[in-house]
Amino acid sequence: MTEYEKAEAGLLYDAHSDPEVDRGRRRSQDLSFAYNTLAPCQLEERERMIREHLGRAGNNCVIEQPFHCDFWERVFVGDNFFANYNFVVLAGNKIEIGDNVWIAPDCGLYAAGHPFDVDLRLTGVEYAWPIRIGDNVWIGGGVKIMGGVSIGSNSVIAAGSIVNRSIPDNVLAAGNPCRVIRTLSPADDEKYRKGFQGYIKEAGEEISGEYGNK
Repeated sequence: MTEYEKAEAGLLYDAHSDPEVDRGRRRSQDLSFAYNTLAPCQLEERERMIREHLGRAGNNCVIEQPFHCDFWERVFVGDNFFANYNFVVLAGNKIEIGDNVWIAPDCGLYAAGHPFDVDLRLTGVEYAWPIRIGDNVWIGGGVKIMGGVSIGSNSVIAAGSIVNRSIPDNVLAAGNPCRVIRTLSPADDEKYRKGFQGYIKEAGEEISGEYGNK
């Protein structure tokens, strides 16, 4: 088994001195550099790079610059994918993303990890566990998703969350560590339908009622 194959199997592998792994990483670093030097108006060129070099890219995939990824070929995305500025992907293992997934700025998908044991860590071995994101997922700004995590379809991950455990379908999840807050329902969109001022008024009434001052 090669070191590259060990990585995809979730086993400890030589991440620093193996020639195959090093070539793959440097190739992807060059791809990221080339992608980030394209002008924002060069939409066709950007889309061509995404389609040619990611493991898979569906229709209507947009990744804003800068984008940094260490193994482009291990990233698989569905239709209508959008990732905002400063998207970082450490794809030592497969990253699988469904359809209609939106990712806000400054987010990271970190499949890579290091052993806790100091002596083992200093040998340069790493592990990499896959990340899976379902359909219709919205990931807020600054979210970091760790290896071995799955995020269920239709879920929302609140800004600033650190996701180190799997999240089910149809929920709002938030925090560090990220945890389920509640199941999503149509009521969650009512504040947006009322507009900002309506939301502020309703929130104020809830607070005053809670303390018996209504």
